[in-house]
Amino acid sequence: WYDIYTMRAAYDIKPESRQHLPEWFKVKMPGGPNFIDIHRLLRNSALHTVCEEAHCPNIGECWENRSATFMILGDICTRACRYCAVTSGRPLALDVYEPIRLARTVEKLGLKYCVITSVDRDDIADGGAYVFAECIHRIREKLPDCSIEVLIPDFQGHKSALDKVMAANPDVLNHNIETVDRIFHSVRPKGNYERSIQLLANAKEINPDAVTKSGMMVGLGEEWDEIIRTMKDLHSVGCDLLTIGQ
Repeated sequence: WYDIYTMRAAYDIKPESRQHLPEWFKVKMPGGPNFIDIHRLLRNSALHTVCEEAHCPNIGECWENRSATFMILGDICTRACRYCAVTSGRPLALDVYEPIRLARTVEKLGLKYCVITSVDRDDIADGGAYVFAECIHRIREKLPDCSIEVLIPDFQGHKSALDKVMAANPDVLNHNIETVDRIFHSVRPKGNYERSIQLLANAKEINPDAVTKSGMMVGLGEEWDEIIRTMKDLHSVGCDLLTIGQ
């Protein structure tokens, strides 16, 4: 038997030169002054972010640029989507003061654009829609010029819940389709592709002038024609914006 070095010598195999990743590919350790300031502010305000709960690797860069996505309705999700790192289980009771603390934090940060998402709360009749609406109202009281984007769950298809959010008039109504129809159930076992498409259609029905948005991931085993089909499905219900990630 030859060891690896004998084989290299016998067959004139040279070890591959070490490949260096480009600087833009490397993620720096978080810890800059803005990162520390936002971390302290969030802890003092008892608020959650999807940046932390989903273990986003870009948290250092985003927080250092004073950019974060707030996550309301607690930090425990009633669903267990297979791509998501957010804790799933039985959530705690709703925190009725959360919208007030969120608005104060947004004001302290002086944000011009605020993004709010949430865990799924299938344990609540309206899925937490009222809290979304209250967050919008409270922020508008503090910062009338701040644009607000809400990334909402599907509310189990209840149009009355969507009505509450739309009545608060967010600047952007976002609901992620996440993936293509064929593999949707394996990726989001408690979700439904058609229900998500219908939610975006309902948003336009409620307010034709509303800006609607969705997002999808690639690299989960979908085919090219399935990606195009998903885009067409979103376009067919008037979805204005689409983000594609991995």
